[in-house]
Amino acid sequence: MIVLGIDPGLATLGWGVVESERGRQRLIQYGCILTVPQQSFPDRLKQIGREMRALLQMYKPDEIAFEELFFAKNVTTALTVGAARGVAIAACAEYTDQLYEYTPMQVKQAIVGYGKAEKQQIQQMVKLLLHMEDIARPDDAADAIAIALTHAAAGPARMQFRMK
Repeated sequence: MIVLGIDPGLATLGWGVVESERGRQRLIQYGCILTVPQQSFPDRLKQIGREMRALLQMYKPDEIAFEELFFAKNVTTALTVGAARGVAIAACAEYTDQLYEYTPMQVKQAIVGYGKAEKQQIQQMVKLLLHMEDIARPDDAADAIAIALTHAAAGPARMQFRMK
């Protein structure tokens, strides 16, 4: 099974592709979709949609896992990131109905074993689990890989995380 993990963002949308077979995971590729503030908001969203569709065609994932958004303070940021997430979900929904979502705490629990783990702990575990030479950069890509690993490890229980 090929899993595409997505860490939503407007300026930086992280993605990671992991192959899972018989309980073993292998990193295929990771990266980010980058937009800049000099672009208009609609152009940034169009770019995210276009690049997301290109990723889907290139890696042909069987299932796609997103990180749920949680914002406590900045409403404007929440709205713009939510719009970027919506565009990414729409592009993925055109490709498949196998869409799932996990909270940051669920990802931390799955990767580190502790739901309040620090970002550095998650990155180090991703590196160890996938036998990587270095920690994935930028952080958004490392988070996306962690999301893909979380989904791959969920097994049959993953159905409860399916987007409704």
